[in-house]
Amino acid sequence: MDKQQKLVFHIFLCFSFLLLLSENTRVYGSSHHHHHHHHRHRPLFNFRPSKLFVFGDSYADTGNNRNSLASSWKVPYGITFPGKPAGRFSDGRVLTDFIAKSLGIKSPIPYRWRNVGIEHWKNGMNFAYGGTGVFPTLAPDPNMTTQIDFFQDIIHKKIYSESDICSSMALVSVAGNDYSTYATTNGSPQGWQPFIIEVVNQLVTNMKRIHGMGVNKVVVTALQPLGCLPRSTFTSSFQQCNGTENELVGFHNLLLQQAVTKLNNETKDSTFAILDLYKAFMAVFKSQGKTPGSSQFENPLKPCCTGISTEYGCGSVDANGAKKYVVCDDPETTFFWDTVHPTQEGWRAVYSALLQEQ
Repeated sequence: MDKQQKLVFHIFLCFSFLLLLSENTRVYGSSHHHHHHHHRHRPLFNFRPSKLFVFGDSYADTGNNRNSLASSWKVPYGITFPGKPAGRFSDGRVLTDFIAKSLGIKSPIPYRWRNVGIEHWKNGMNFAYGGTGVFPTLAPDPNMTTQIDFFQDIIHKKIYSESDICSSMALVSVAGNDYSTYATTNGSPQGWQPFIIEVVNQLVTNMKRIHGMGVNKVVVTALQPLGCLPRSTFTSSFQQCNGTENELVGFHNLLLQQAVTKLNNETKDSTFAILDLYKAFMAVFKSQGKTPGSSQFENPLKPCCTGISTEYGCGSVDANGAKKYVVCDDPETTFFWDTVHPTQEGWRAVYSALLQEQ
């Protein structure tokens, strides 16, 4: 790690500590100081790509992950949309679906269904696999490098013309599986800082590679507040985010922001952009349904579907097939579906918050 990165990290830690003092009070306190202007929002993107190519993990996967560990094919996933489990890690639509809709195209076909017919390729393709990261994770599925290899193979098939690729957009979702893998495999506390730098460097390499294949617009998600996921907040009865985790997320996002600024200076064009999920999640938690037209999340940190004890998760059944989870009465009133993923309504609120940042 060079001197500048060290300095940035130390300045950042001092700054986060101050933020932490205010953040640890309560994450979704009063929002009376937020001004909500009622003007029409600009669209999320100031261009209309003809196709969307998606890379990443369960925040973006719409049906690729078929391994037996994947909860996305188990009841009650998919109960809101399409009405049965169909490979999305939610009760319904996920980030990819909302982004596609904002671009005026249908959600792109998952890569694993690519052989159902070329006519289904017209909106692009989704290469994201739930559980994966930029590096290998605990999920036995293709990491982002391999996902980009799949994209390269598809390009070589020449079904997409150069102008198809050129007029398309890539969405890159990195929701923290590299970090949960690091934590689970007993990575040392002092190793976090260099590991985060490695993850961001690899992510930037991936983005440059996608751009190098001819995609003119590459949009990457900033990391959401991992410390606010129900798997972290259950220790406080879903009342308070884990500030230490969110500090690490802040470092990741700061490095990503710097890297994207640098890339755009190099390409002399705003080819690369960040979709700030951190800010959007926090905005939803703080507004807590107070903004006109947004849904009421009674406690945004409390998930709808949970295992009956810590050894079970949403969708778990025992050896006899008896269900070992409980589902809330109305997923539309909760922000989180399970201990990691938003509900369709949660994603809708995040999408609205992203629009308000424009």
